[in-house]
Amino acid sequence: MSKRTRFTTWRPLAAAATAALTATLLAPTAAEAAPRESRPVHSYADAVREAVWVDTGLDEDEDGRTDRVAVDIVRPREPARQGRKVPVIMDASPYYSCCGRGNESQKKTYDANGDIVQMPLFYDNYFVPRGYAVVGVDLAGTNRSDGCVDVGGRSDIQSAKAVVDWLNGRGKAYTTRTGTERAEADWTNGRTGMIGKSWDGTVANGVAATGVEGLETIVPIAAISSWYDYYFSQGAPLYDSGPDWLSNYVESTDARARCAAVQRELVEGAPRTGDRTPLWSERDYVRAAKNVRASVFLVHGMQDLNVRMQHVGPWWDALAKNGVQRKIWLSQTGHVDPFDFRRAEWVDTLHRWFDHELLGLDNGIDREPVADIERRPDQWVTSTTWPPRGTGTATLRPARGTEAGVGTLGLRGGTGTEAFTDDPRLSETDWAARVDIPTPDKAGFVTGPLTRGLRLSGASRVTVTATPTTPTAHLSAVLVDLGPDTIRDYADDGEGITTLTERTCWGPSTAGDSSCFKETAARTTDVDHTIVSRGWADLGHHAADGEGDPLTPGERYTITLDLAATDHVVPKGHRLALIVAGTDRGLIDPPADTPTLTLDLARTSAQVPFVGGTAAFARATAGSHATAPDTVLDGVRRPGLTAHRVPGEAR
Repeated sequence: MSKRTRFTTWRPLAAAATAALTATLLAPTAAEAAPRESRPVHSYADAVREAVWVDTGLDEDEDGRTDRVAVDIVRPREPARQGRKVPVIMDASPYYSCCGRGNESQKKTYDANGDIVQMPLFYDNYFVPRGYAVVGVDLAGTNRSDGCVDVGGRSDIQSAKAVVDWLNGRGKAYTTRTGTERAEADWTNGRTGMIGKSWDGTVANGVAATGVEGLETIVPIAAISSWYDYYFSQGAPLYDSGPDWLSNYVESTDARARCAAVQRELVEGAPRTGDRTPLWSERDYVRAAKNVRASVFLVHGMQDLNVRMQHVGPWWDALAKNGVQRKIWLSQTGHVDPFDFRRAEWVDTLHRWFDHELLGLDNGIDREPVADIERRPDQWVTSTTWPPRGTGTATLRPARGTEAGVGTLGLRGGTGTEAFTDDPRLSETDWAARVDIPTPDKAGFVTGPLTRGLRLSGASRVTVTATPTTPTAHLSAVLVDLGPDTIRDYADDGEGITTLTERTCWGPSTAGDSSCFKETAARTTDVDHTIVSRGWADLGHHAADGEGDPLTPGERYTITLDLAATDHVVPKGHRLALIVAGTDRGLIDPPADTPTLTLDLARTSAQVPFVGGTAAFARATAGSHATAPDTVLDGVRRPGLTAHRVPGEAR
């Protein structure tokens, strides 16, 4: 079924759902009215709690039988008694036993029969009484599942896709891990929505990219869209480890003993050269976006330095090209779930989203603004489209200033050169703090104070022409808002939130599964500069980021760095800076050598998306003159030095 067909039949589906649901979702006194939301009319205490094992059709652990993945189910008892079928909210995760989910690191717990007692997070407490089944899938190789973890590849994605197939009557499941008694999903209509943060949301992206029928919507939170871009940025390594380490981290003890072959494939298929290989192509969901049938509600932190904003722009644009119905929330946080930075609004919006996409209720959410953007801590704005209409790319050009390394940024091209020497001890916050001071480790280019606010929205690109002194060199490009502000402290351990002691409850509880979670508050800090967007590359990948070559010292190379998408307003009186440097400590690994790079300013530029395009930038900088206060500017602390990051691990 094509995307166009799906959305032309949306309204009749809503009408049919309305007729079927009115009597059960609304109080009797309102039975005559068309329902606009599902109501908590079913008993959570009496919900059916069961486990099945779905056959994936794969034998990744090579034990001679196809792998089965464990599927824990919490569903309302009443609809089945009444002959009605319910939709499914599904979270497929590798973390249910090793690491936990959510801000409080909840793990699955079971009773003596092996049935689920605690399903992590609030989804079951809140949605089961409202007529949904909530399903928690242990990815292959984790917790109670067979198979192996292959970090976003065939095994990961098939683990979850097989469950969607089973829910829609196309797969096989069993009542035990090794038995022959079949389990049927006769209690569901097959309409499934997948949700999850980080690795969980990544799996949702990957399953959607298969085009599996029955997956109606996904809600990927801080999720990966291409695993290459989790480990590399245009050839520059982001961590000193590969997917084999991550696989080993989450696998069950049994799987670890059986999955040496898969581990070997992860090592051999993901060399630390930064070259793209078939392993990375298999894990690139952006390339498969043409297959997506599900709608997408995407949530991401604009200061997420774990699953970085580089995963948002290409995925969002590819979905748009395919005509996918989309919605997006962008926060000022790091790697944080919206339940922990905008709780009440999140639960309400998610409720209405699932009601619309899975129950077919005409609640108007499809006619609301596409984007919610956190402009200041706990202050949100909306955009009808994202990026907004009228956004256009302005080409900004660096020029030399009166001191070496402290230049200007504007619409007119500069001449001459600027040079810097890579210093792996320093990061983007060090460069920004001294952007007005000549230092040997970076080249900075700054506008004058803006005469009016200027909104960046979307992804920028920085083209750099540089001459290295060594056979290896890495480049970083950073856009910075220079001016005082109060922002979420994304570099703190909480990544922009503080966890409080008081709790709020989101649905009924049982003795083994509480719906009450610790509240949070924005953790803020006062700064003199804010990093707006970042990008990194290995200069050896100048010809194509798929394959790199050693550099010839003294030869000039041109490369375009892709900076992360963002949405940020540089206020009146602030300045906009472009910084070009080498290793961004804590965010990319250093090259083998310590190069000095000389920039050809006439062949260096930044393509930046502004609302209003070039004309808006020209107006905001008209009559403004560059100033260099020669002071150190405060910012957040240096990004954390984490050799092995884990997407989705609880803080």
